[in-house]
Amino acid sequence: MGVRKWIESWPVYRQFTDGDPLGRGAAAKSAGSERLQARVSTADKVVKSICPYCAVGCGQDVFVKDGKVTHIEGDPDSPVSRGRLCPKGSASLQLTTGSAREYRILYRRPYGTDWEPLDLDTAMDMIADRVIEARRRGWQWETADGLRVRRTMGLASLGGATLDNEENYLIKKLFTALGAVQIENQARI
Repeated sequence: MGVRKWIESWPVYRQFTDGDPLGRGAAAKSAGSERLQARVSTADKVVKSICPYCAVGCGQDVFVKDGKVTHIEGDPDSPVSRGRLCPKGSASLQLTTGSAREYRILYRRPYGTDWEPLDLDTAMDMIADRVIEARRRGWQWETADGLRVRRTMGLASLGGATLDNEENYLIKKLFTALGAVQIENQARI
């Protein structure tokens, strides 16, 4: 390589001769950086989502390839987080791909020490039966003073901070329809 070619390969020389005085364009590229490609460039689609960890509601861009989540980053369009995620939010890919994720329903019987797998229909029937029984046992038509209340004291709801407004709205409607009066959310406590 001649001296002239060698000097022309310097990034500083390219910076001033290629019209890139701040060194943000082609002047900053090397042969190695030319070969680099963003880890998310192979994604089939990007899905907007909300971080599931707390009540802040940071926006996330979820990168999907072949129907599987491959990467999660902060959403720069989010007015809440402006593209930033905390350490837990940054590690939320493990929720979909982590080796500790369970894909089945586990049940531990009262006073039991071991977990046993259940099918979805059995688990849903158990939940429905228990809700109906708790509502029936705790039902009040009126107070001791004769005030008409039509409520149950056998059910309560404590919503999670990771639920969005729509989910909290539906949970409130469900528990109100069941007659529950103790309806609260973790984000308010």
